[in-house]
Amino acid sequence: MTIEILQAQQQLIVRQRVRLMVNQYEVHAATPDGQEAGLLAFAQQKRLAFKEQVTLYTDDTKQVPVLGFKARQVIDLGATYDVTDAVGAPIGLFRKKFGASLLRSTWVLEQPGYAELVGQERNLFVALCRRFVDYLSWLPYHFDFEINGHVGFSVERKWGFRDTYRVTIHDPNLDRRLVIAMAVALDALQAR
Repeated sequence: MTIEILQAQQQLIVRQRVRLMVNQYEVHAATPDGQEAGLLAFAQQKRLAFKEQVTLYTDDTKQVPVLGFKARQVIDLGATYDVTDAVGAPIGLFRKKFGASLLRSTWVLEQPGYAELVGQERNLFVALCRRFVDYLSWLPYHFDFEINGHVGFSVERKWGFRDTYRVTIHDPNLDRRLVIAMAVALDALQAR
């Protein structure tokens, strides 16, 4: 996968693989009508890490890294995660806004040279149900990441046995690697 191919994507589908002991994700391109197309990346959360860490590769052979994200701190309720490219150079970061997330999960995404994006669960009722009624934690949710008053991208969790997310990118200037990192993090880190 090249950066040019990735940057051309306006929709992505992120699908969790059902595995014991490790979180794995497939990131697919999406056709204009929303159907799953080719695999763009494969992600695996590092097992038993003191700091949360996820690496994305070109495929599930895990031979060629594409990007990754890692927590700066070991334990922090408002942890910051640095996103790096294939060779470890920083390309941005995201962090959870702890206070705002008490009722409705709220994340901040930063891309160098660009305004900050703030993503929040769209539906307060669903957010409250997921937090306070354990057996409803599976409910689908929708995040809108806004920048300067408009939606830069959105992530929508779909109904199903496996966690599946539809990512729609509205702002052509967003680095798709950051969008993918945030979409994977919404599943891998949301319960923390």
